[in-house]
Amino acid sequence: MLKWAQTALSRRSLLGGGIATLGATSICSVNAAAQQAHSGDHGAAASAMKGGDSAPAHHSAHGAMITVGNVDNERNGFHPTQMLTDWYTGSLSELPDGRKLRSFEITVEEKEIEIAPGVMFPAWTYNGRVPGPALRATEGERLSIKLINNGSHPHSLHFHGIHAARMDGVPGAGVIGPGEEFVYEFDAKPFGCHLYHCHALPLARHIHKGMYGLFVIDPDPTRHPDHIEVAKSRLLGSPENARWQEMAMVMNAFDTNFDGENEFYACNTVAHCYAKEPIKVAKGRPVRIYLVNLVEFDPINSFHLHANFFDYYDQGTTLTPTLKTVDLITQCQAQRGIIEFTFEEHEPGLYMFHAHQSEFAELGWMGMFDVVETLS
Repeated sequence: MLKWAQTALSRRSLLGGGIATLGATSICSVNAAAQQAHSGDHGAAASAMKGGDSAPAHHSAHGAMITVGNVDNERNGFHPTQMLTDWYTGSLSELPDGRKLRSFEITVEEKEIEIAPGVMFPAWTYNGRVPGPALRATEGERLSIKLINNGSHPHSLHFHGIHAARMDGVPGAGVIGPGEEFVYEFDAKPFGCHLYHCHALPLARHIHKGMYGLFVIDPDPTRHPDHIEVAKSRLLGSPENARWQEMAMVMNAFDTNFDGENEFYACNTVAHCYAKEPIKVAKGRPVRIYLVNLVEFDPINSFHLHANFFDYYDQGTTLTPTLKTVDLITQCQAQRGIIEFTFEEHEPGLYMFHAHQSEFAELGWMGMFDVVETLS
């Protein structure tokens, strides 16, 4: 009986029956209205329940398939807009051989987070956020990352990079129990757009619960004389990099009833966050997105940009594009890359981006770039 109920009420059954609005948006509307009513805002609650007409015009995109209400980012302890540019660069010191040592500290914490208005999720987090902090280093540095496990399960950090077997973050090599610590040490190579995640078992559960993050290694321009200007433009803190509008985007999703299917999709955790709070970009400055797919339970995700095209660097390990002039790329889980484009020849306005699986977009993975003449 329980198995039948789960099947009958699954996300795909609802969508297959042609009632996606009831299955996703209207449910979110009820949750939001209840939340607002609980806080004493009865007028807002009534408007949400009735589908009031106070929403911004661009919320009608994709047939008004958008969550209603707002997530409490302060309670979550992280804000999706701030996450875009919140690079964790650690602390720098010098080794006896003169090389730079870059040190990070990451703490495992179990906490409930709000992923859509009124929808809570019991997450396992790195540094209290999902995704975990976006680590950033420079090619050739020695890295030291201390993991402190304040959770109730064994956890680890597995880095997609080059390192010794004992630093791999898999069972027998870097998985630590509750209350324990471990330090991962390796050289920052190769340059590119990478990721990290927990590799404790069962793997799908640890990833789905939120234990992942972006890991970027900037190229050292002195090592790439044939492409030195491009390398400089990727080096955080350089004058060449300062003209770029860089963003960290982690595509993720959440199975709220734990039936092996996702009910909500997002970029940086909160469903429709960038539809409700469009990302401001200056039309005269180029945009660079570090993008990684960490959706569990679905084999493929995608990124589509409206009214524009971009160059794509798969894995980010090249200084020349692997794809030129495209408006859509697909990524399997853990695949990542760098997207570069500009709105220089566009008129100001709102330009959509989203997964091109319509189901994903309608369940949260859709946003807008707000192109303006200059950023204030």
